[in-house]
Amino acid sequence: MKLLHPTLLTLSLLLATDVTASELPALGDASSAIVSPEQEYRLGHAWLNLLRGQVPTLQDPLLQDYVESSVYRLAESSQLEDRRLTFVLLDSKELNAFAAPGGIIGINAGLFIHAETEGEYASVLTHELAHLSQRHYARGVEERRQTQVPMMAALLAGVVAAAAGAGDVGMAAIASSQAASIQAQRRYSRQNEQEADRIGLINLEKAGYDPRSMPAMFERLMRQYRFSQIPPEFLMTHPLSESRVADTRNRAEQAGHTGVGDSLRYQLMRARVMSRYEESPGMTARRFRTQMENSTQPDPARYGLALAQARAGQFDEAQATLKPLLQKSPNDLTYSLSAAEIDFNADRLAPAAQRIQELLRSYPSSYPVQQLQARLLLKQKRPAEAERLLERLLDKRTDDSDLWYQLAEARGLGGNLIGLHEARAEYFRLVGNYDQALEQLDYARRRAASDYQLASRIDNRYQELRQEQRLIDEQMH
Repeated sequence: MKLLHPTLLTLSLLLATDVTASELPALGDASSAIVSPEQEYRLGHAWLNLLRGQVPTLQDPLLQDYVESSVYRLAESSQLEDRRLTFVLLDSKELNAFAAPGGIIGINAGLFIHAETEGEYASVLTHELAHLSQRHYARGVEERRQTQVPMMAALLAGVVAAAAGAGDVGMAAIASSQAASIQAQRRYSRQNEQEADRIGLINLEKAGYDPRSMPAMFERLMRQYRFSQIPPEFLMTHPLSESRVADTRNRAEQAGHTGVGDSLRYQLMRARVMSRYEESPGMTARRFRTQMENSTQPDPARYGLALAQARAGQFDEAQATLKPLLQKSPNDLTYSLSAAEIDFNADRLAPAAQRIQELLRSYPSSYPVQQLQARLLLKQKRPAEAERLLERLLDKRTDDSDLWYQLAEARGLGGNLIGLHEARAEYFRLVGNYDQALEQLDYARRRAASDYQLASRIDNRYQELRQEQRLIDEQMH
């Protein structure tokens, strides 16, 4: 796989040079005079497009919906002023999470495997939100100006290298600097981590979670990977020390023992992830059966077993396993949507459609329900209806590359070839492939040549994407 750190080394300088007085935000910290929040936002999204194109992402609307709703809830208890958050869920069972400039929140699916409770999961995310609220990226730029350390490159390259499973390469890029500069950068990184711990812990409690969840996860990770030569990605970008863990434990104990430690919904999402990354559906089923027999709360294991059976093509068995959960909680979104997914994957389209309609009555604005409805409409060969639904979803989720991909399929099946090329262009832009995006817009522009207004709109978008591409290319050379 092509590694991202050389690109990020140059992208890190994007928009971080001279800033006119009119662009300066009304903030008192010195870092804002160097990199404004709007510059961070633009930089972060340019970076995200490249990341999507080179690191596999996980397309699971139900899990994505949980991540978004849970992080927005945590953001309400944070000091984050700009809450334009964008999420990327990476298809990796390794432990990692990161925050990048511009409100980018990245989560490996493996976080759900390693965080045994919702409190532990939330503790990781409050830590990452603290990096954003304290603007550690922009403050790193200020430190770089003082010490001549390529701090921006180190921060972003480290994130990408870890996300791509190439932490050693990211460390090598940092190590190429002078030894004294490395020490200054590391000291500054440790300060950032300690500050993110402290603020994250406060916000964890404010959000209603047990603050002891954070040191509990840190301590388990230290025990688990104490003698490991290759620690998980999260520990490479967030190194733990005895003093850091002890400080977190002391602060958590002082805060008290109130707050939520776990939830059923989190455990259902955890079972959903675990069912995906087991070596085989058969092994997954056996493990979940054992958990059902030995657990005082067997519902998550039953749910995981149903998903494992569905993954193995045992659709009738999966529905039978899920049935007691549906009887107990007939209006639960997770159970009902999963039952609809099982029918959909079994090509039982009529019962899938019925379940989706029932869900829409209870959850009319649910993204995962509407996304499955769009997939069903395409499978039912109703592309025009799917196109209208996807366009409504994209009004609210303009950066959802999966929706643009589906929209291109719907438009193609419906014979809207100009719209097909436009949707493909947006998809390719969001995965960092600007050459393909421009090529698709060129196809659309040629087909629309006889319609002046349409051709003009497409040409305007073509010029916008060319400008984006030039901006990135200039920083790369």
